[in-house]
Amino acid sequence: MKHLPYRLTDFLLVFGVVGAVVLAIVGGLSGWFWSTDVGDVPSLVSEAAATSSSEEEQLDAVSSEPGTSTQAPGVSDDRILFGQSAAFSGPAQELGRNMRLGIEAAFHEVNQQGGVHGRQLDLLSFDDSYEPEAAVANTLALAGEEEAFALIGAVGTPTSRSAVPVAAEVGIPYVAPFTGAEFLRAATLRNVINLRASYYQETEEMVARLTEDLGFDRIAVMYQDDSFGRAGYRGVRSALDRRGMEPVAIGVYPRNTTVVKRGLLDLRRGAPQAVILIGAYQPVAALIAWSRHIGLDPIFMTVSFVGSNALADELGPAGAGVFVTQVVPFPSDDSIPAVAAYLRALAAYAPDVTPGFVSLEGYLAGRLAIAAIEGCGPEVDRACFLDSLRRADAIDIDGFELRYGEDDNQGSDAVFLTVIGQDGRYHPIDTLQEAQP
Repeated sequence: MKHLPYRLTDFLLVFGVVGAVVLAIVGGLSGWFWSTDVGDVPSLVSEAAATSSSEEEQLDAVSSEPGTSTQAPGVSDDRILFGQSAAFSGPAQELGRNMRLGIEAAFHEVNQQGGVHGRQLDLLSFDDSYEPEAAVANTLALAGEEEAFALIGAVGTPTSRSAVPVAAEVGIPYVAPFTGAEFLRAATLRNVINLRASYYQETEEMVARLTEDLGFDRIAVMYQDDSFGRAGYRGVRSALDRRGMEPVAIGVYPRNTTVVKRGLLDLRRGAPQAVILIGAYQPVAALIAWSRHIGLDPIFMTVSFVGSNALADELGPAGAGVFVTQVVPFPSDDSIPAVAAYLRALAAYAPDVTPGFVSLEGYLAGRLAIAAIEGCGPEVDRACFLDSLRRADAIDIDGFELRYGEDDNQGSDAVFLTVIGQDGRYHPIDTLQEAQP
């Protein structure tokens, strides 16, 4: 894991008793948050907010204190600094790397054109290895010592679940996290702006296609044993419940491991026609490979968080026929204006990199941040940044439309279906029948 820019002990020495109190509160909040059911998260954040100032005061706290600069945190005459805590090591590292790549491509594109209202956009990224404790420490560092204007492109549900209450307390925007967890869609989270569709929407599409396209009634689920996995599992259960169905088998594996064999045996006992997988690319690939090795060969479907390019690379020839729901358009379809813009920006910034779904989502996240800053005009602050998104009729990113509202912090509801072909590449499809032999 990449070293943080300072040690927590140094933080305590600098800030003394106040720092100790803040960290104690955050540590307790993170631990409580981690053990709390996903459905309880909005109330937990509301309780924390109720003990401090109003939402508007939190967002403007740093810039409105007497004797401080009129510039918002992270904003200078020629620059705006964004922060990112994501996985750049460990089993989910390709997700963090590609989200960062896409954001940087978007920032590089606008910076080459003179920036936004004369300011260059910078991104400072810290590695959390997809671990909640590191995400909390990184959030404190980015919002504190580094004075980032906003956080963008976080990766994962467990990390966001721990970092979001910290971000809310210090009043820093939390923009376009790479997760579809339902709790992040709560109207009470005023500092959170989601770009993508939720896991509930992705899993609903999966179950709809399996039951309507193929007539399947024996569906199993395998999920990562943490808040991300449980969020996806709840989405599957909700979709099945609406159809009077239950999973025929359930498997579980620990986060940041490829320990999937026990879960695979649980799945085999249910003799499923299809298995919905909620996990990162390495354990998902391991499960599919082992399943086919022992002769269990149902249809496999997984959500966008898996990291599509990384999954296809991990699986190799064993990937043929694996379905992945996506929340952004096909990344090589330059007939779509937003994708064409992404491909131009990526070619200008990192010409040797293969386009992919994750870096496209990162690019759209960067473009979303740019649109919010443009909407503020030259006098940008955190409150205006958030308001310009929530109050806009629609945000059009070269035809990829995002719509927010006063109580709606999710911009897109789009879910796309893809399959890995015999050539090892992804192909867009509309129904599962298109991919049947």
